[in-house]
Amino acid sequence: MHTTSIGDLIQLVSTKDQKTFLLIIDQDDKLETHHGIIKHSDLIGQPYGDVVSSHLGAEFLVLTPSISSIARTIKRKSQIIFPKDLGLILLRLSIQPGQKVIEAGTGSGALTLTLAQAVGPHGMIYSYDIRADMQELAKQNLELVGMNKRVNLKTRDICDGFDEQNIPAIFLDIPNPWDYLAQVHNSLENGGFFGALVPTTNQVSTLLEALKQAPFGLLEVVEVMLRNYKTNPERLRPSDRMVAHTGYLIFARGLTQLK
Repeated sequence: MHTTSIGDLIQLVSTKDQKTFLLIIDQDDKLETHHGIIKHSDLIGQPYGDVVSSHLGAEFLVLTPSISSIARTIKRKSQIIFPKDLGLILLRLSIQPGQKVIEAGTGSGALTLTLAQAVGPHGMIYSYDIRADMQELAKQNLELVGMNKRVNLKTRDICDGFDEQNIPAIFLDIPNPWDYLAQVHNSLENGGFFGALVPTTNQVSTLLEALKQAPFGLLEVVEVMLRNYKTNPERLRPSDRMVAHTGYLIFARGLTQLK
């Protein structure tokens, strides 16, 4: 039976309202929630999938957190890339264990930690952001989930290009990705995967025009919409709310310079 131990990253989910908490078990720490206090010492040795109770008697499930739940729960100062988009990004960029990947626009680190999980302990994510405060927050989030050693955070503008060369995949989460296609192409390996996220259609049009004038091909524009269903088997129907537009994803392949 798999049980918790000191240093584990765990997810506690309230059985009453499904409120989620992420924490690393520390013998002397405690978690204060709206349903009461849980001592970390009471979590040590608990079987995963079991329940623990707060000092008020409220029950919480003890789980191993998914990357999706981590991305939704981390501290943020900016809008994160939603889990519904993160999965498609990994597939379209063909992210694999051991790879090196560049991203620009670290933000709060949702994509950063997702990429870090995908490349594994032998891969490396080079993450650029011009804002030091965002990189510091991303650093804290990466340390929380134990992914910080897989990420090289670089606080600077990418106008002068990236330090790395022959990278198989590059993703830009910045307002004006079209201004940096030359820098992307210079660091992307021949045939490598490029992706970007922008929130509006006029940004998509501007990026597409720039991509068609640069050595990129196999262009694709995707919008992912997610509709959950209520889980009552006797009244199965869509939820009242859905995660609709969050951003447009643009993908392309880097090509050899056309003559």
